[in-house]
Amino acid sequence: MESLISLMRCKMVMITSMMMMMIKYGKAQVHYVGGGKANWSPNINLSDWSSHQTFHSGDWLFFGFDKNQYNVLEVNKTSYEKCIESDFIKNITRGGRDVFQLTEAKTYYFICGRGYCFNGMKVAIVVSDIEPSPAPAPAPHGNRSPEVPADVITPLLLLLLLIVTSPVMYHVDFL
Repeated sequence: MESLISLMRCKMVMITSMMMMMIKYGKAQVHYVGGGKANWSPNINLSDWSSHQTFHSGDWLFFGFDKNQYNVLEVNKTSYEKCIESDFIKNITRGGRDVFQLTEAKTYYFICGRGYCFNGMKVAIVVSDIEPSPAPAPAPHGNRSPEVPADVITPLLLLLLLIVTSPVMYHVDFL
């Protein structure tokens, strides 16, 4: 019985963490590096692609590639400029369809090792803070109710759903 309670607590912590991330990163986008699902390759101008994108903290990068041929390494600026793969920050290569979350506003640098970086297989991603919400429109005259933005309603509805379904999911009786 004690292990069941522990499992339930663990699930609640996971769900709560996911809810908090959804609230924080409610506007996060997925960017397909190179513009497609398999465009981490030397045939794509990745610098041109990234210069036409807008990245915010919380967004995700999707790298699609042949894992037997290519890899993806997060590196510092010097390693990016000189294509040094030996002192990478993180190897994000897992299965050729890999994701990386841009967690803070800064410039991220990614290269492909195995000599491909020298052929232009590298990209710098400039990330800015989460986009500020636009200022609310002035209140209309009359008896209309104020409108609540969708980015506020969605997390609240998810939280309400969690509260309502948790007794059913975990067989808990509050009464």
